[in-house]
Amino acid sequence: MVGDSLNKTGANLLIKTLQENNINRMYGIVGIPVTDLARLAELRGMKYYGFRREDSAVNAAAATGYLTQKPGVALTVSAPGFLNGLTALAQATKNCFPLIMISGSSERHIIDLSQGDYEGLDQYNAAKPFCKKAYRVDRAEDMGLVVARAIRTAVSGRPGGVYLDIPADTIVQEDAAADQSNLGVYKLVDPAPKQVPNNEAISRAVDLIKNAKKPLVILGKGAAYDRTEKQVQQLVAETNIPFLPMSMAKGLIPDDSPHSAAAARSLSLRNADVVTVIGARLNWMLSYGDAPQFNPQAKFIQLDIDATQFDSSQLISAPLQGDLKSILDKLVPALLATGYQAPKEWLEQIAQDTEKNDKKFAQRIANGKVAQKFGYYGAIAPIAEYFQQHPDTYLVSEGANTLDIGRDMIGMQLPRHRLDTGTWGVMGIGLGYAIAAAVETGKHVVALDGDSAFGFDGMEIETICRYKLPITVVIINNGGIYNGIGQVVPDQIGPTTLDPTARYDLMAKAFGGDNYFVSNYDEMKNVFARAVDSGRPNIINVQIAPSMGKESGHIGNLNPKLNLQPLEENERSHHND
Repeated sequence: MVGDSLNKTGANLLIKTLQENNINRMYGIVGIPVTDLARLAELRGMKYYGFRREDSAVNAAAATGYLTQKPGVALTVSAPGFLNGLTALAQATKNCFPLIMISGSSERHIIDLSQGDYEGLDQYNAAKPFCKKAYRVDRAEDMGLVVARAIRTAVSGRPGGVYLDIPADTIVQEDAAADQSNLGVYKLVDPAPKQVPNNEAISRAVDLIKNAKKPLVILGKGAAYDRTEKQVQQLVAETNIPFLPMSMAKGLIPDDSPHSAAAARSLSLRNADVVTVIGARLNWMLSYGDAPQFNPQAKFIQLDIDATQFDSSQLISAPLQGDLKSILDKLVPALLATGYQAPKEWLEQIAQDTEKNDKKFAQRIANGKVAQKFGYYGAIAPIAEYFQQHPDTYLVSEGANTLDIGRDMIGMQLPRHRLDTGTWGVMGIGLGYAIAAAVETGKHVVALDGDSAFGFDGMEIETICRYKLPITVVIINNGGIYNGIGQVVPDQIGPTTLDPTARYDLMAKAFGGDNYFVSNYDEMKNVFARAVDSGRPNIINVQIAPSMGKESGHIGNLNPKLNLQPLEENERSHHND
């Protein structure tokens, strides 16, 4: 009878509905009121991964959603734990990663009457602005239906985050009407239905492309999420249209493809007359499609499942609404039937600019290997060389200069093998994403962090070591946010200053992992492959010169500048007196 009673609880119905829909992992932090929920998940056969902070656990679940096309599931305690996870929930929604964040909560009547519950907060209403949908389950009998609905909401249309609010009473409450033959557990039918574009929209897009003198394709992470590699590779290979990948779309078509215009990015955007945007948005990351970065006369074709994205920044001359695979399954054959080929003059223009820029970049890397001041290029070169030889390794990256320079240097050959800060550019995703990549794929993972970025989630190195995951954390340490030379008042540590002598690698040693410390190219070259190939948790602390690093990396234009020079000079003069 005890077993029958347990089977009817809200907790059991939640777990059974997840499992019925092939969701068998959970990331989280336990405490009041969800401790036994996590224990029951393990007893029912789910894999539970315990983290040190809720935002990292929710980030791991979000990355799981991106990598698997099924919602990742995160579990948090109430109020403070819920709030810690909320940023990651919002980011998953912005990134279009399917996610279900489950939080324990207080009883509704106590919250509504402001009676002051333990960790009391109206979490349900607080979550609504930051996710696709929020649901609160007050009755155990509704649990199966609500969980199934949360799964469908997370993966259908534009994917995103869903919040599931579970009061303490609902966890232990029994569904009196349930019996062993019918527990009210739902298995979804076609949770993310295909959306096929109409023929008129396809013809409109084909007419634009076939008359293009300077066509360009931009690939976004949505194209990677939707598994479009076969279609986009055929499109580019058979039409010779050059492509530009956004950072998480790298590898959708191999980065070393002769059709890549990445090394001629500025020229390509500035001159293209027809731009086909696949799985990307014309947001800040693409300068909203504005001149001078883009040709002001360019016409845009946009492929997106959400029509509200069309015309958000630029007039879209040929909007194509639907899931990306369904669109491309119709668009690519229709375009190939016209026999269209990108004009040779355009391809030669891009090739010349690519060759010029590649030579400059190669020289920068060569100089970085032998420079007296050890910097980013010398530090990242061995990583780039390793990924060229071991393409089925996963890369997670965050930071300012570390992210920007690493994105340019490390080529990706396979889709969905690079994860980074995404649409919002939020720091603190690194180790959560890396843990998910290791758990979900079983492959070796490299987490490439700046020293500032590592500080947001550094304690998850304990999680990595506890689960013995094959993750190498590389910390590029220049002793600062952007760089380590930001002292503006002589007797104060500057706002951007950290510790260039910090031994972050010893954190791995403290928790049973391996640690390495390097301060030049030869040491990094000697250590990196050995560390990754070991399959053991480890940190490589890469100490570079504090002067290395550009403020805000490649997006310094977003960081407003004040004329501080007179005050700084006055401060120095006063101090010297």
